[in-house]
Amino acid sequence: MNIAIVGVSGAVGQEFLRVLDEQNFPIDNLRLFGSKRSAGSAYTFRGKSYTVEELTEESDFSGVDIAFTSAGASTSKQYAETITRHGTVMIDNSSAFRMDSDVPLVVPEVNGADALVRPRNIIGNPNCTTIQMVVALAPIDRLSHIRSVHVATYQAASGAGASGMEELKTQTVELTQGKEPTVKKFQAQLAFNLIPQVDVFTENDYTKEEMKMYNETQKIMHSDIRVSATCVRVPVMRAHSEAIWVSTEKELSLEEVREAFEKAEGLVVVDDPANGKYPMPLAAAGADPVYVGRLRKDLADPNGLTFWVVGDQIKKGAALNAVQIAQWLIKNDKTFNS
Repeated sequence: MNIAIVGVSGAVGQEFLRVLDEQNFPIDNLRLFGSKRSAGSAYTFRGKSYTVEELTEESDFSGVDIAFTSAGASTSKQYAETITRHGTVMIDNSSAFRMDSDVPLVVPEVNGADALVRPRNIIGNPNCTTIQMVVALAPIDRLSHIRSVHVATYQAASGAGASGMEELKTQTVELTQGKEPTVKKFQAQLAFNLIPQVDVFTENDYTKEEMKMYNETQKIMHSDIRVSATCVRVPVMRAHSEAIWVSTEKELSLEEVREAFEKAEGLVVVDDPANGKYPMPLAAAGADPVYVGRLRKDLADPNGLTFWVVGDQIKKGAALNAVQIAQWLIKNDKTFNS
């Protein structure tokens, strides 16, 4: 396969390099693209050095099978035609095209087949919080249609990129030294605090992040499922956590749900609360799966369940999911496996 990474210098771009190597992804030729500022810098992949090319509207992607893009929505919109005009499949990590009707939005464990129909040669990589949630929702929905979901997210500093992680580190040091914390990346001090805002607010007082979970979940699951989310930034370095309440059409037993979780692809059950075993972001950081635990009946709803989900949002929530889309295409799309 001939592969390109657009936005290689960012946190997700760097994760693409690691994930492609970890997954032993078949690569014959690799090209790296970035901004004018990043052009000329070099990265090592599988023992070979690659120089970053500046992405322009004259960039030639002919011969590139798949391009992983993670340079922001405005860049994706500006250069989509440049990237796809010669048949390259663009797997885009930004929000640019996620809700476009002619762009599939894919989590391979849930709706991999959607990737086969891509009129614009663009496949959307969903939002990180949505990805890890639907991996856990899908096995339940196969047992009984999920009518509604309530979710509170606990999102790590890394969701705001490398600068977010750096600000959390800086603030922690400053506060322990009795200094005023530096606040630039987030709306308020994050260290020793919680911020009940991720992204900007919309007209209905939900944030864009919260509305992404509503809209993207329906598109991925081909469902009228209703999602009400509260997204919170927490002073955790990496890996997002979610407390989820679901209401299904018929009552489900904990035993059948647990069995569905255990059989589900990409999901690992860690659920022994009596012995202090449940998913935590510290253990999930850098890991591939989505972890689920604290499964129990919802005391407020006879058809309700509640559980706790943790996943590394840079990995499964971004780079790994995109690479898994490409792996799914190689396995199932005749364009790639002929």
